[in-house]
Amino acid sequence: MTISVRAFAKINLGLRIGARREDGFHELLTVYQTIGLHDVIRVSLGRGSGIEIRCSDPKVPKDASNTCHRVVEQAMGALGARGHVVIDIEKRLPVQGGLGGASANAVATLLGLERVLKKALPAGERLRITAEVGSDLPLFLAGGTVLGVGRGEQVYPLEDLPATACVVVTPEVGVSTPKAFAEWDRRMAGQTAASKLTVPAASDRMVELGRELSAWLGESYSGAPRQIFRRGRAENPLLELVRAGIKNDFEEVVFPEYPELSEGKSALERAGAKYASLSGSGSTLYGLFASKEAARTAAQRLRKQGWLAQATVTLTRKQYWRKFLVSSF
Repeated sequence: MTISVRAFAKINLGLRIGARREDGFHELLTVYQTIGLHDVIRVSLGRGSGIEIRCSDPKVPKDASNTCHRVVEQAMGALGARGHVVIDIEKRLPVQGGLGGASANAVATLLGLERVLKKALPAGERLRITAEVGSDLPLFLAGGTVLGVGRGEQVYPLEDLPATACVVVTPEVGVSTPKAFAEWDRRMAGQTAASKLTVPAASDRMVELGRELSAWLGESYSGAPRQIFRRGRAENPLLELVRAGIKNDFEEVVFPEYPELSEGKSALERAGAKYASLSGSGSTLYGLFASKEAARTAAQRLRKQGWLAQATVTLTRKQYWRKFLVSSF
């Protein structure tokens, strides 16, 4: 039997980089939001042993470095299962794009494998395995709107915000997340050395974004605004980001290195985005729009300008899981 599942992408609604930890990772604070763009993962089990990864995209590793391989290796041991696992990745999301494609693929593979084996890991074991493999894997065990803290692996599902139209722009550059973090550390060290009194400490900056997120989420989730929104007399709470001033810290280090990304953000804003941002460390940018029609019009306009742009929509948790399974045969 082959199980086919969708591996949905994510965007980051604000991202604050904190202090570097003893384990080499950085403290992070972000809100993850799943969206409708996705890869398709097909998982099957046959006689023999080993893990085989198939993908037509040459940028996707086929060896043990692939997150799908690492997740399956741990899951097979935890489930006491045997067999030759084949993972077929139909790649639609960009590699190194900041949309969490590799992480989404791994979680989709894990859940597809459970269905193939007709066995399920305990929820705690799923979370342990995914957190060990990668920082943003656990968010895909929740879907919808998710608060991420720690190095991003500590996730807390938030009350879902209404589905929001968005446009995703994918410039033809790949951004290395480790290099982006290294550049961030270099810049922060330089600024601190130049002016220790005026540069806020990493912990202070985390608290600052925490307050911004609290204010935004507190307003967004209060009962009255939600009821007013349903009657069509108020703005979508996600679009309140533009007033909250939430930013992605990676823009400070990625935009100078890749000016086309800064240009892409500006292009989204000129096309009518109410809020535009880099997702993760990039290279993907996204813009939130007031309506699906506005997003479709903007995507068409951006494509005419030479940008690779797609209109999509944010997914609530219920939509995420309803659309997750493609088919079984």
